[in-house]
Amino acid sequence: MKLLVTGGAGFIGSAVVRLAIARGHEVVNVDALTYAACLDNVADAAKAPGYAFEQVDIRDRAALDRVFAAHKPDAVMHLAAESHVDRSIDGPSDFIETNITGTFNMLEAARAYWEGAGKPEDFRFHHISTDEVFGSLPADPSVQFTETTPYDPRSPYSASKAASDHLVRAWHETYGLPVVLTNCSNNYGPYHFPEKLVPVIILNALAGKPLPIYGDGSNVRDWLFVEDHADALLLVVQKGELGRSYNIGGENERSNLELVKTLCGILDRLQPKDNGSYADQITFVTDRPGHDARYAIDPARIRKELGWRPSVTIEEGLEKTVRWFLDNEPWWRKLQSRQGVGQRLGTGGGK
Repeated sequence: MKLLVTGGAGFIGSAVVRLAIARGHEVVNVDALTYAACLDNVADAAKAPGYAFEQVDIRDRAALDRVFAAHKPDAVMHLAAESHVDRSIDGPSDFIETNITGTFNMLEAARAYWEGAGKPEDFRFHHISTDEVFGSLPADPSVQFTETTPYDPRSPYSASKAASDHLVRAWHETYGLPVVLTNCSNNYGPYHFPEKLVPVIILNALAGKPLPIYGDGSNVRDWLFVEDHADALLLVVQKGELGRSYNIGGENERSNLELVKTLCGILDRLQPKDNGSYADQITFVTDRPGHDARYAIDPARIRKELGWRPSVTIEEGLEKTVRWFLDNEPWWRKLQSRQGVGQRLGTGGGK
Protein backbone atom coordinates (compact mmCIF):
# COMPACT_ATOMS: atom_id res chain seq x y z
CA MET A 1 0.00 0.00 0.00
CA LYS A 2 1.24 3.50 -0.80
CA LEU A 3 0.40 5.86 2.06
CA LEU A 4 0.43 9.65 1.90
CA VAL A 5 1.20 10.70 5.48
CA THR A 6 0.83 14.37 6.39
CA GLY A 7 2.89 15.57 9.33
CA GLY A 8 5.23 12.63 8.94
CA ALA A 9 8.19 14.48 10.47
CA GLY A 10 6.29 15.16 13.69
CA PHE A 11 5.98 13.04 16.80
CA ILE A 12 3.05 10.73 15.97
CA GLY A 13 3.42 11.04 12.21
CA SER A 14 7.03 9.91 12.27
CA ALA A 15 6.06 6.86 14.35
CA VAL A 16 3.53 5.99 11.63
CA VAL A 17 6.14 6.49 8.90
CA ARG A 18 8.72 4.32 10.66
CA LEU A 19 6.26 1.49 11.29
CA ALA A 20 4.72 1.66 7.81
CA ILE A 21 8.12 1.42 6.16
CA ALA A 22 9.14 -1.42 8.49
CA ARG A 23 6.03 -3.32 7.39
CA GLY A 24 6.79 -2.92 3.71
CA HIS A 25 4.43 -0.08 2.78
CA GLU A 26 5.45 2.80 0.55
CA VAL A 27 5.25 6.21 2.21
CA VAL A 28 4.99 9.75 0.87
CA ASN A 29 5.84 12.00 3.81
CA VAL A 30 4.23 15.43 3.41
CA ASP A 31 5.42 17.95 5.99
CA ALA A 32 5.87 21.72 6.06
CA LEU A 33 8.75 21.35 8.57
CA THR A 34 7.42 23.86 11.07
CA TYR A 35 8.95 24.27 14.55
CA ALA A 36 7.92 20.82 15.93
CA ALA A 37 9.01 18.79 12.89
CA CYS A 38 12.35 17.01 12.67
CA LEU A 39 13.54 14.91 9.73
CA ASP A 40 15.90 13.07 12.09
CA ASN A 41 12.73 11.33 13.33
CA VAL A 42 12.53 9.42 10.04
CA ALA A 43 16.22 9.26 9.11
CA ASP A 44 16.35 5.46 8.99
CA ALA A 45 12.99 5.12 7.21
CA ALA A 46 14.14 7.65 4.62
CA LYS A 47 16.78 5.18 3.45
CA ALA A 48 14.10 2.78 2.24
CA PRO A 49 13.38 2.71 -1.52
CA GLY A 50 9.66 3.10 -0.85
CA TYR A 51 10.06 6.44 0.97
CA ALA A 52 9.52 9.89 -0.56
CA PHE A 53 9.48 13.30 1.09
CA GLU A 54 7.58 16.41 0.01
CA GLN A 55 8.07 19.67 1.92
CA VAL A 56 4.58 21.02 1.45
CA ASP A 57 2.25 23.08 3.64
CA ILE A 58 -1.28 21.67 3.74
CA ARG A 59 -2.55 25.24 3.43
CA ASP A 60 -1.17 25.23 -0.14
CA ARG A 61 -3.86 23.56 -2.26
CA ALA A 62 -1.94 23.73 -5.54
CA ALA A 63 1.04 21.99 -3.97
CA LEU A 64 -1.23 19.27 -2.59
CA ASP A 65 -2.76 18.67 -6.02
CA ARG A 66 0.75 18.26 -7.42
CA VAL A 67 1.69 15.74 -4.71
CA PHE A 68 -1.41 13.62 -5.31
CA ALA A 69 -0.86 13.65 -9.07
CA ALA A 70 2.80 12.76 -8.77
CA HIS A 71 2.56 9.97 -6.19
CA LYS A 72 -0.93 8.48 -6.66
CA PRO A 73 -1.41 7.19 -3.08
CA ASP A 74 -3.71 4.33 -2.12
CA ALA A 75 -4.62 6.02 1.16
CA VAL A 76 -4.14 9.24 3.09
CA MET A 77 -3.24 9.38 6.76
CA HIS A 78 -3.82 12.98 7.78
CA LEU A 79 -1.87 13.82 10.95
CA ALA A 80 -0.51 17.29 10.15
CA ALA A 81 -1.79 19.70 12.78
CA GLU A 82 -0.85 22.33 15.28
CA SER A 83 -1.32 20.43 18.54
CA HIS A 84 0.07 22.25 21.58
CA VAL A 85 -2.78 23.63 23.70
CA ASP A 86 -0.67 26.30 25.38
CA ARG A 87 0.47 27.65 22.01
CA SER A 88 -3.16 27.69 20.83
CA ILE A 89 -4.01 30.01 23.70
CA ASP A 90 -1.24 32.45 22.78
CA GLY A 91 -1.68 32.22 18.99
CA PRO A 92 -4.97 30.63 17.88
CA SER A 93 -4.76 31.78 14.25
CA ASP A 94 -2.15 29.16 13.32
CA PHE A 95 -4.48 26.46 14.66
CA ILE A 96 -7.45 27.73 12.66
CA GLU A 97 -5.43 28.01 9.46
CA THR A 98 -3.65 24.64 9.71
CA ASN A 99 -6.18 22.42 11.44
CA ILE A 100 -9.33 23.71 9.75
CA THR A 101 -8.30 25.30 6.44
CA GLY A 102 -5.49 22.79 5.98
CA THR A 103 -7.86 19.87 6.52
CA PHE A 104 -10.32 21.43 4.06
CA ASN A 105 -7.53 21.61 1.48
CA MET A 106 -6.57 18.00 2.14
CA LEU A 107 -10.16 16.84 1.72
CA GLU A 108 -10.61 18.75 -1.52
CA ALA A 109 -7.28 17.59 -2.94
CA ALA A 110 -8.06 14.00 -1.98
CA ARG A 111 -11.58 14.24 -3.41
CA ALA A 112 -10.33 15.63 -6.72
CA TYR A 113 -7.72 12.89 -6.95
CA TRP A 114 -10.18 10.13 -5.97
CA GLU A 115 -12.85 11.29 -8.40
CA GLY A 116 -10.29 11.74 -11.17
CA ALA A 117 -9.09 8.18 -10.64
CA GLY A 118 -12.64 6.84 -11.06
CA LYS A 119 -13.47 6.62 -7.34
CA PRO A 120 -11.43 3.48 -6.56
CA GLU A 121 -13.19 1.42 -3.88
CA ASP A 122 -10.04 0.72 -1.87
CA PHE A 123 -9.03 4.41 -1.43
CA ARG A 124 -9.15 5.70 2.15
CA PHE A 125 -8.84 9.12 3.80
CA HIS A 126 -7.90 8.52 7.44
CA HIS A 127 -8.26 11.58 9.65
CA ILE A 128 -6.36 11.41 12.94
CA SER A 129 -7.79 13.49 15.79
CA THR A 130 -7.80 13.80 19.57
CA ASP A 131 -9.97 12.94 22.56
CA GLU A 132 -9.86 16.62 23.54
CA VAL A 133 -12.74 17.33 21.15
CA PHE A 134 -15.04 15.68 23.71
CA GLY A 135 -14.25 18.17 26.48
CA SER A 136 -13.74 17.25 30.12
CA LEU A 137 -14.94 14.28 32.18
CA PRO A 138 -15.90 14.01 35.86
CA ALA A 139 -13.72 12.01 38.24
CA ASP A 140 -16.08 8.99 38.11
CA PRO A 141 -13.96 6.19 36.53
CA SER A 142 -17.04 4.57 35.03
CA VAL A 143 -17.52 7.57 32.73
CA GLN A 144 -15.37 7.54 29.58
CA PHE A 145 -15.38 9.02 26.10
CA THR A 146 -17.04 6.85 23.47
CA GLU A 147 -17.39 7.47 19.76
CA THR A 148 -20.87 8.91 20.39
CA THR A 149 -19.87 11.33 23.15
CA PRO A 150 -21.06 14.84 22.18
CA TYR A 151 -18.32 17.24 21.17
CA ASP A 152 -17.51 19.91 23.76
CA PRO A 153 -14.08 21.42 22.98
CA ARG A 154 -12.65 23.86 25.51
CA SER A 155 -9.48 25.31 23.91
CA PRO A 156 -8.64 26.86 20.54
CA TYR A 157 -6.70 23.67 19.75
CA SER A 158 -9.51 21.25 20.54
CA ALA A 159 -12.07 23.50 18.86
CA SER A 160 -10.01 23.52 15.66
CA LYS A 161 -9.68 19.73 15.75
CA ALA A 162 -13.41 19.34 16.37
CA ALA A 163 -14.08 21.50 13.33
CA SER A 164 -11.76 19.36 11.22
CA ASP A 165 -13.54 16.19 12.37
CA HIS A 166 -16.87 17.68 11.30
CA LEU A 167 -15.45 18.57 7.89
CA VAL A 168 -14.25 15.02 7.33
CA ARG A 169 -17.64 13.56 8.20
CA ALA A 170 -19.37 16.12 5.96
CA TRP A 171 -17.16 15.21 2.99
CA HIS A 172 -18.09 11.57 3.51
CA GLU A 173 -21.82 12.25 3.72
CA THR A 174 -21.98 14.89 0.97
CA TYR A 175 -19.43 13.67 -1.55
CA GLY A 176 -19.07 10.01 -0.63
CA LEU A 177 -15.36 10.40 0.11
CA PRO A 178 -14.28 7.12 1.77
CA VAL A 179 -13.11 8.22 5.21
CA VAL A 180 -12.26 6.74 8.60
CA LEU A 181 -11.56 8.75 11.74
CA THR A 182 -9.70 8.11 14.97
CA ASN A 183 -9.56 10.04 18.24
CA CYS A 184 -6.64 9.23 20.49
CA SER A 185 -5.65 9.88 24.08
CA ASN A 186 -2.40 11.55 25.19
CA ASN A 187 0.61 10.09 23.41
CA TYR A 188 4.13 9.73 24.79
CA GLY A 189 7.29 7.93 23.71
CA PRO A 190 10.51 8.30 21.68
CA TYR A 191 10.93 11.46 19.58
CA HIS A 192 8.39 13.37 21.71
CA PHE A 193 8.96 17.07 21.03
CA PRO A 194 10.40 18.67 24.20
CA GLU A 195 7.54 21.05 25.00
CA LYS A 196 5.02 18.41 26.15
CA LEU A 197 4.69 17.13 29.72
CA VAL A 198 6.64 13.85 29.59
CA PRO A 199 9.78 15.18 27.85
CA VAL A 200 9.65 18.40 29.88
CA ILE A 201 9.75 16.38 33.10
CA ILE A 202 12.56 14.10 31.89
CA LEU A 203 14.74 16.91 30.58
CA ASN A 204 14.12 19.32 33.46
CA ALA A 205 14.91 16.54 35.91
CA LEU A 206 18.22 15.81 34.22
CA ALA A 207 19.06 19.51 34.14
CA GLY A 208 18.29 20.00 37.84
CA LYS A 209 15.40 22.35 37.05
CA PRO A 210 11.97 22.51 38.68
CA LEU A 211 9.45 19.94 37.47
CA PRO A 212 6.37 22.11 36.82
CA ILE A 213 2.93 20.64 37.47
CA TYR A 214 -0.18 22.69 36.74
CA GLY A 215 -2.51 23.29 39.69
CA ASP A 216 -2.46 20.47 42.21
CA GLY A 217 -1.58 17.76 39.67
CA SER A 218 -4.96 16.07 39.90
CA ASN A 219 -5.82 16.39 36.18
CA VAL A 220 -6.16 12.89 34.73
CA ARG A 221 -5.13 11.68 31.28
CA ASP A 222 -5.21 8.30 29.51
CA TRP A 223 -1.64 7.69 28.31
CA LEU A 224 -0.96 5.93 24.99
CA PHE A 225 2.52 4.80 23.90
CA VAL A 226 3.14 6.34 20.48
CA GLU A 227 4.27 3.10 18.85
CA ASP A 228 1.06 1.40 19.99
CA HIS A 229 -0.86 4.31 18.49
CA ALA A 230 0.95 3.94 15.15
CA ASP A 231 0.05 0.24 15.12
CA ALA A 232 -3.62 1.06 15.71
CA LEU A 233 -3.64 3.74 13.00
CA LEU A 234 -2.25 1.39 10.37
CA LEU A 235 -4.88 -1.16 11.34
CA VAL A 236 -7.72 1.35 11.04
CA VAL A 237 -6.64 2.69 7.64
CA GLN A 238 -6.65 -0.86 6.27
CA LYS A 239 -9.54 -2.51 8.16
CA GLY A 240 -11.73 0.27 9.56
CA GLU A 241 -15.33 0.57 8.41
CA LEU A 242 -15.96 3.51 6.08
CA GLY A 243 -17.53 6.53 7.72
CA ARG A 244 -16.79 5.14 11.17
CA SER A 245 -14.70 6.60 13.98
CA TYR A 246 -12.57 4.67 16.45
CA ASN A 247 -11.36 5.86 19.85
CA ILE A 248 -7.78 4.75 20.56
CA GLY A 249 -6.72 4.73 24.20
CA GLY A 250 -3.83 3.38 26.20
CA GLU A 251 -6.02 1.99 29.01
CA ASN A 252 -3.64 3.79 31.36
CA GLU A 253 -5.30 6.59 33.33
CA ARG A 254 -2.97 8.55 35.57
CA SER A 255 -3.11 11.94 37.22
CA ASN A 256 -0.38 14.33 36.17
CA LEU A 257 1.16 14.08 39.63
CA GLU A 258 1.16 10.26 39.53
CA LEU A 259 2.76 10.36 36.08
CA VAL A 260 5.51 12.72 37.18
CA LYS A 261 6.27 10.67 40.29
CA THR A 262 6.52 7.53 38.14
CA LEU A 263 8.98 9.28 35.82
CA CYS A 264 11.02 10.42 38.81
CA GLY A 265 11.16 6.88 40.15
CA ILE A 266 12.40 5.55 36.81
CA LEU A 267 15.07 8.27 36.62
CA ASP A 268 16.11 7.59 40.22
CA ARG A 269 16.79 4.00 39.20
CA LEU A 270 18.38 4.55 35.79
CA GLN A 271 20.38 7.72 36.45
CA PRO A 272 20.34 8.48 40.17
CA LYS A 273 21.17 11.92 41.55
CA ASP A 274 24.05 12.48 43.92
CA ASN A 275 21.60 13.40 46.65
CA GLY A 276 17.89 12.78 47.08
CA SER A 277 15.24 12.01 44.48
CA TYR A 278 14.21 13.77 41.30
CA ALA A 279 10.80 14.08 42.95
CA ASP A 280 12.36 16.74 45.19
CA GLN A 281 12.29 19.03 42.12
CA ILE A 282 8.48 18.87 41.74
CA THR A 283 6.99 22.37 41.74
CA PHE A 284 3.31 23.26 41.51
CA VAL A 285 2.59 26.22 39.24
CA THR A 286 -0.48 28.30 38.43
CA ASP A 287 -2.94 26.17 36.51
CA ARG A 288 -3.60 26.66 32.82
CA PRO A 289 -6.79 28.63 32.16
CA GLY A 290 -9.68 26.29 31.30
CA HIS A 291 -7.63 23.16 32.12
CA ASP A 292 -9.77 20.06 31.41
CA ALA A 293 -10.05 17.90 34.52
CA ARG A 294 -10.01 14.42 32.99
CA TYR A 295 -9.79 12.56 29.68
CA ALA A 296 -10.49 8.84 29.47
CA ILE A 297 -11.23 6.70 26.43
CA ASP A 298 -13.48 3.68 26.20
CA PRO A 299 -11.68 1.59 23.53
CA ALA A 300 -14.39 -1.08 23.27
CA ARG A 301 -15.17 -0.44 19.59
CA ILE A 302 -11.64 -0.86 18.24
CA ARG A 303 -11.09 -3.85 20.53
CA LYS A 304 -14.31 -5.56 19.46
CA GLU A 305 -14.35 -4.71 15.75
CA LEU A 306 -10.63 -4.74 14.90
CA GLY A 307 -9.13 -6.77 17.74
CA TRP A 308 -6.69 -4.07 18.83
CA ARG A 309 -5.36 -3.42 22.33
CA PRO A 310 -2.27 -1.53 23.54
CA SER A 311 0.79 -3.71 24.00
CA VAL A 312 2.58 -1.88 26.84
CA THR A 313 1.59 -0.68 30.29
CA ILE A 314 2.27 2.90 31.33
CA GLU A 315 5.20 1.76 33.47
CA GLU A 316 6.78 -0.18 30.58
CA GLY A 317 6.20 2.61 28.11
CA LEU A 318 7.57 5.33 30.38
CA GLU A 319 10.71 3.31 31.04
CA LYS A 320 11.23 2.84 27.29
CA THR A 321 10.74 6.58 26.87
CA VAL A 322 13.18 7.57 29.60
CA ARG A 323 15.81 5.17 28.26
CA TRP A 324 15.35 6.64 24.77
CA PHE A 325 15.87 10.20 25.99
CA LEU A 326 18.94 9.15 28.00
CA ASP A 327 20.40 7.50 24.90
CA ASN A 328 19.56 10.27 22.42
CA GLU A 329 20.81 13.51 23.93
CA PRO A 330 22.02 14.98 20.58
CA TRP A 331 18.45 14.73 19.22
CA TRP A 332 16.79 16.69 22.01
CA ARG A 333 19.64 19.12 22.63
CA LYS A 334 19.25 20.79 19.25
CA LEU A 335 15.46 21.02 19.58
CA GLN A 336 15.67 22.89 22.88
CA SER A 337 16.75 26.03 21.02
CA ARG A 338 13.57 26.20 18.95
CA GLN A 339 11.07 28.98 19.49
CA GLY A 340 9.05 28.69 22.70
CA VAL A 341 10.67 25.49 23.97
CA GLY A 342 11.42 25.71 27.69
CA GLN A 343 9.11 28.70 28.20
CA ARG A 344 5.80 28.82 30.04
CA LEU A 345 3.20 29.37 27.34
CA GLY A 346 -0.57 29.71 27.36
CA THR A 347 -0.97 31.74 30.53
CA GLY A 348 -3.67 33.85 28.97
CA GLY A 349 -6.44 31.48 28.66
CA GLY A 350 -6.48 25.74 28.57
CA LYS A 351 -4.56 20.46 27.74
